[in-house]
Amino acid sequence: MKYVFLDERRSMVENQIRGRGIKDERVLLAMESVLRHEFVPKEMMRDAYCDRPLPIGEGQTISQPYMVALMSECLELCGDEKVLEVGTGSGYQSAVLSVLAREVVSIEVRKSLFLQAGKVLDLLGYGNVRVVLGDGSLGYKEGAPYDRIIVTAACECVPDALPEQLSEGGILVIPVGSAFVQSLLKIRKVRGEFIEEPITSCVFVPLARGPKD
Repeated sequence: MKYVFLDERRSMVENQIRGRGIKDERVLLAMESVLRHEFVPKEMMRDAYCDRPLPIGEGQTISQPYMVALMSECLELCGDEKVLEVGTGSGYQSAVLSVLAREVVSIEVRKSLFLQAGKVLDLLGYGNVRVVLGDGSLGYKEGAPYDRIIVTAACECVPDALPEQLSEGGILVIPVGSAFVQSLLKIRKVRGEFIEEPITSCVFVPLARGPKD
């Protein structure tokens, strides 16, 4: 029988996530239901529920569980939203968003990660996630507008294309800053204006631009 790390997931939610102030019950349930160990390299499965990011290849990481939960909570998802995720990576954040939203479009610039994440998401049955190969800094105009946009890599500034693809009343969550330290911003579109709210300091890998084979 396949080990599903149920106790580890419950402990992760209670100690790392609820215990650090995440209150959205839908987010807590999503974090408990998604099998994080399926999105990491096999040799790192036993570390999947530790309180830290893990390498997934191509110089990229799967984010710390708390940060995944925090960013998801910041999106204020009710269940009927269309979400754009910039930076698919392992597909773990995509899976969490899949539980919380109606539709997820996730864009990844690295072909190997695009292929691997798409395969895992399909195998696990996350049918409302569409993974696209492309430059996430340009967003994905074909699917716009989006009710929510989440960026899972650091940008020196907010890419122009992303606010343009956000619907009225929508929310953009993005880490902005230098390569070594960023501020996680929550940006809300209100009557065509963008209102920024700093959430916390963070460290993400830089957002890659252009095709990466």
